[in-house]
Amino acid sequence: MSTIISACVPNSDFNAPQPNCDNILAANTTFQELEEMYSGDAFRIQEDLIIEGYVISSDEAGNFFNEVYLQDKTEGPTKGLLLEVELSPAYLHYPLDTKVFVKLKGLFLGMSGETLKLGSSFTSFGNVSVGRLPALKVQDHLIAACDESGSVVPIPTTIAQLDQVGSNTLIKLKDVEFGEDELGLNYAEPQEETIRILQDCEENKIELLTSGYADFQKELLPGGKGSITGILKRDGEKYQLVIRDITDLDFANERCPEIITEFTSKDIFISELADPDNNTGARFVELYNSSNQALDLNLWTLRRYTNEKTEVSSSIDLSGRVIAAKSTFVISPNAEEFELVYGFPPDMSVSTNSPADSNGDDNLELVDPFGTIIDVFGVVGEDGSGTNHEFEDGRALRNSEVTQGNPTYTFGEWIIYNDSGDAGTINQPQNAPGDFTPGHFD
Repeated sequence: MSTIISACVPNSDFNAPQPNCDNILAANTTFQELEEMYSGDAFRIQEDLIIEGYVISSDEAGNFFNEVYLQDKTEGPTKGLLLEVELSPAYLHYPLDTKVFVKLKGLFLGMSGETLKLGSSFTSFGNVSVGRLPALKVQDHLIAACDESGSVVPIPTTIAQLDQVGSNTLIKLKDVEFGEDELGLNYAEPQEETIRILQDCEENKIELLTSGYADFQKELLPGGKGSITGILKRDGEKYQLVIRDITDLDFANERCPEIITEFTSKDIFISELADPDNNTGARFVELYNSSNQALDLNLWTLRRYTNEKTEVSSSIDLSGRVIAAKSTFVISPNAEEFELVYGFPPDMSVSTNSPADSNGDDNLELVDPFGTIIDVFGVVGEDGSGTNHEFEDGRALRNSEVTQGNPTYTFGEWIIYNDSGDAGTINQPQNAPGDFTPGHFD
């Protein structure tokens, strides 16, 4: 009897469907070429075209429904797309990381926001859009490779760098947490698609989109900080992240330090100004936070008065920037050249002719949101040439004893190198990188 039973039931996985796979198919177009076919209206593909991709979504935990997301590569993908299907559960047929071929002939191609979509046709009030492909048709168009699969590697990135990542691809955000207002909440409200806000330590934000039907809907949001993996959706400048399951989160680290938002903190000041004699592209301005807490620069500005001008010539809006405790903040007018010269990227990249691009005879002010001058270099209305605040072809370095900003220029707080400054300054031009210390203030 046991022999008969063994012969009839080869394995105990009664839910696993028979594989629908193919080793002969080959792609003859790409995700990019497919997107270029779209001209604004949904249409039916008539050519015998095939693309290949990798499955990055899963409906096992219920956060995806009748959707299969694909991206074009396992590592470093450029694009992803959505295949709308009437297939649930889809993960049994097309598990995560499965390499698949999509036969495009007969499918409708459309776009929603920046999401490229494939499926059947859906007509509403005479307008054709992409709808779900019937279950019986899915295996005619979506075919798994029999002996090829890959381990999809999420793109490591940050919220601030999302514009460098392809839409509908799998990403991994690092050093993020849920905002204070989100703590104590569930992932989603029952039976409602819910948005929760993720942020990094600089308060850059992204929406986390969760289905009210997900298995983990009632789970509380984690209170720590860490990494999260999910599919990136984009619509213009709006970004959303969708996870497969709560195992996509690892928030075991301590939360970001509390950010002080007091507008008149004098713990921020100008610590170094650079006008290298050998490379004007290596100019920069450095700020320093002498406090023991991170400081938020929302609505702060750095202003430049060119030569003897008494009206602001240019300014930098520092909103959205945070200076960590006991840390510098380097601003460059030429980020590419700065990194080539000093070996690391600046904290902020701005334009030429900005306060970070002074040729050494200009005056600068650091101003809080109420217009209060927190720190100053130079004397507004006085051309710096030949004075004790000239740093042409040189460097202005704040004395290490300084711990707060000063709204009145005080020469004794600075060590100044130049090519022709007044007595007390050092007439010795400085060359980059060796004569400068961006990122360090002791």
